[in-house]
Amino acid sequence: MEYAHEKEEFQRLTEATGIERKVRRGLAWYPLALGRSYHNSLDQLVVEVTREGGLRNEENDELYEEESPSLFEPGKPVCFFTEDASGVLHGTGGMLHYFKFVAQVSFVEENRMVIVMPTAEALELLRGSSRLGVQLYLDEQTYRLMFEALDDVIQAKSGRLAELREICHSTLPCGKFTFDAVRFPWLNTSQQAAVNEVLWAKDVAVVHGPPGTGKTTTLVEAIYETLRRENQVLVCAQSNMAVDWIAEKLVDRGVSVLRIGNPTRVTDKMLGFTYERRFESHPLYTELWAVRKAIRDIYASKSGNNESRHQKIARLKDRAVDLEFTINQALFDDAKVIACTLAGSANRLLMGMKFGTLFIDEAAQALEAACWIAIRKAHRVVLAGDHRQLPPTIKSPEAMHGGLDKTLMQYIVENKPQAVSLLTMQYRMCDAIMQFPNREFYDGQLSSAPEVKYRGILDWDVALEWIDSKTEESFTTTQQASSSNQNSKKTRAQSHATAGASSSQQGKEYTGEEAAGLSRANMAEAQLTLATLKHYFERIGTERLIEERVDVGIISPYKGQVYLLRRLMKHDKCWKPLRHLITVNTVDGFQGQERDIIVISLVRSNEQGDIGFLRDLRRMNVAITRARMKLIIIGDRSTICRMPFYKRLSEYADELTY
Repeated sequence: MEYAHEKEEFQRLTEATGIERKVRRGLAWYPLALGRSYHNSLDQLVVEVTREGGLRNEENDELYEEESPSLFEPGKPVCFFTEDASGVLHGTGGMLHYFKFVAQVSFVEENRMVIVMPTAEALELLRGSSRLGVQLYLDEQTYRLMFEALDDVIQAKSGRLAELREICHSTLPCGKFTFDAVRFPWLNTSQQAAVNEVLWAKDVAVVHGPPGTGKTTTLVEAIYETLRRENQVLVCAQSNMAVDWIAEKLVDRGVSVLRIGNPTRVTDKMLGFTYERRFESHPLYTELWAVRKAIRDIYASKSGNNESRHQKIARLKDRAVDLEFTINQALFDDAKVIACTLAGSANRLLMGMKFGTLFIDEAAQALEAACWIAIRKAHRVVLAGDHRQLPPTIKSPEAMHGGLDKTLMQYIVENKPQAVSLLTMQYRMCDAIMQFPNREFYDGQLSSAPEVKYRGILDWDVALEWIDSKTEESFTTTQQASSSNQNSKKTRAQSHATAGASSSQQGKEYTGEEAAGLSRANMAEAQLTLATLKHYFERIGTERLIEERVDVGIISPYKGQVYLLRRLMKHDKCWKPLRHLITVNTVDGFQGQERDIIVISLVRSNEQGDIGFLRDLRRMNVAITRARMKLIIIGDRSTICRMPFYKRLSEYADELTY
């Protein structure tokens, strides 16, 4: 159902959505300029493209880096198109004509992208065309891999795959070894217990890591200790970013990592551990490159006897295969950890390989079908994550209601509680912030580390506040009028940002199409959010903020509100000295991050009490657990607190205040 929904959405996007809207939503680059083409280290034909008049990054800071969003990432499929010039000349917008081939993103940064072409003929078609653009294509390959994996799991009659299926989905118990526990004095009690449970597990183990409990630290130690017993392990995650994060921590621990696939925004530290870079740096690569070039030159040349040319090409191809095999064997023999995404575990480089242990990080965000792609290669499985935080991304409501959002980790937590190790000591939040999510999501089992329990920014401060945006409406209206008299440029920006919203909507949520796409926003609440943060900054003092690098996150569940907040801040000069300290993003964008101060704008304000996907409390758990020392929630209590969870949160904030 999810696959059918995505296909339908892609068809609608392709046929009905105008090019300007696609560009604003980050789904397309247009117009496009073709650059140089060449064969990369994997002998793939690639072409460089740049978008003309694209993203300007003159501020070069976190606050604005996503104002013109781009959803292009390495590994994603793309299709090219041209725009009919006749429509453009008449001012009506030209028809889009799509090329009948699919390419793949290899690298992307700001306005430049490197794309892997399927054939040389496809590249020639682009060279001979004008008014080029590129658009994200439906990722059918990942769905194909998930379908294949599910078929293999369903059809398995015997063997290890069938055993793991029954252990995960039936009453078959998990096996355990019985050797003595290993001591890790640098870990806390629950972390030590979790590592030992991983080592004892014969089949399946789960490391449940609530926010700030050191899940990554525990997982790295478990991997390191497992490598004392096994020669090599496979480490996967749903996203490239999550894979890069755990791989970087393993490198810091001194583990030899080979990163398979296309990392997203690879750090300088990790770049040297990618398969491509390690392949290029091997001593035999120079000879391999020369052999491949010789083969291409012979194909391009029309001179000489055909039979002798074929014989020479055959000899060169044999030599190229031998060299590639030798390099690959050396790279994989040297690596202790093979790191890739779940879909990346089906890479041809890993074909036929088996691993004693598979570690899946952020398992609570991965579809079960994706997990089985990698599990087919493993004898035992260790899952790490928190099923009380962000769920997998699912676009079809029908598929979600049908159960697609229930992950493999959730099944194991519910059916095999003896396989689950909960990390209970958290090192992020002060105790006042931690207690509410602890009570609501973790049955009161968490405790705060002594070094963070009572920390704060200001003396006599309240760590968690709820400010009712409805009762503060008159305050923000007055502030807006005052600000408009002082700064006409800011007023124009606010006017532009609220295009499509009538004056009667200013204190309510409204739906508007911004660069982030169709989403909800609330102008009065956005202004209150910034006014509240500005007031808190005044209490702290600008000098102290900069000197101590007090970092701030402004979170909203809605992209429309995020975009609105960014625009308002961009056109208010008072934020300029502090831009490098502030990040504005959605809940999903803050997953895995933390800040000293977090301000949450909930947006929803209506007579019906409709709060939409704010009902997904896992997403709210992520939002409220990003703060180290100060959490400010801004929302219309009369709308949002009709749901019992938010009423309890509001009452808890009042208890702290009074």
